[in-house]
Order: sequence, then C-alpha cells, then structure tokens
Amino acid sequence: MSDINEMNVGPRWYVAHTYSGYENKVKASLEKIVENRGLGHLIFDIRIPVTTVIEKNGDVEKEVEEKIFPCYVLIKMAMTDESWHAVRNITGVTGFVGPGSRPTPLTDAEVEAFNIETTTRVELAFKVGDTVAITEGLFEGYSGTVEAISDDMKKITVLVKRGRRDMPVELDASVVKLA
Repeated sequence: MSDINEMNVGPRWYVAHTYSGYENKVKASLEKIVENRGLGHLIFDIRIPVTTVIEKNGDVEKEVEEKIFPCYVLIKMAMTDESWHAVRNITGVTGFVGPGSRPTPLTDAEVEAFNIETTTRVELAFKVGDTVAITEGLFEGYSGTVEAISDDMKKITVLVKRGRRDMPVELDASVVKLA
C-alpha cells in the first residue's frame, strides 16, 4: 500500500496548482476524466473560486469574472493512488499544495473562510476625486466631482458647481458616468 492510499480520510478539499490561465482547461479535463473513467466515487467536486465584478460607467454595466485564487483549482476528492494520478497527470497541473509530494487537505475552517461559492462585487468606473457627468434627473447635463461613494456602491455624492459655490448632491450611481 502506498503513502497516498494511507492518506485517504474520505472526501476532503485539496488544492491543485496549475499553470497560469490553465484553470478552466484543468477543470474541464478533470471532469471528462471523471466521466470517462467512472471516478465519480473518488472525485466529487471541482471548483475554480471566482467573484463576479460588475463594472459600472453610467448606464453601462459589464459583468466580469475574476479568479479569487489564480493558478489554483479546488478539488473535493478521496485521496487514493487512482485519484491522485488522475489529477496529477492532467496537462497544466504542476502538483498539489502540500509539503513535497504529500497533498494536504484544507481544514474545515479554511474551506469556510475561502467561501468557495461565487460572490458578486460592484466596481464603479470612477472613484472619489474624478469628474463625472450626470445623465438623468434634476441635474442632468451638469458635471461635478465625486466626493463620496457609499459602501454598497449604489449612492454617490457629487459636488455640483452652482453659481459661485459647490453643492453636494446625492445621486444613484447609475445616473452618473465618467466625464
């Protein structure tokens, strides 16, 4: 019996290191191998943790997926010789995370902390201090300087020049675009 089979403590999350940009290819290849070789009883889940970033510029919203851990693929598997070889011999995989050739499973606390589920984050095209144009509402056609952005990225405060003074106006982020 090999060292790998002795490490089998049931299904656990392991981290495979990949070449940069190969994460999706490794995941697809591993899913095919699991299906073709009937390894569903050893390899249960394969994830590439990503976050969806919504970039806003006025009315234009663009969703972009960003990898939380570039060059890594999380695999829930029972560690055996067969499952180890299936993962290790995929093109693009450089090895498992762990000392030497001994893959180390993630602890329950690490799995919870990494929050493997997909999360969404909003990212605006402008920041505090940028000059923006207002596209809708009472101040349509005016421009001003961004003074503050709310934590949820939905409301912004813009200093609009009215006469000789700057007037702070709170607006919805969707009615403002980079000038």
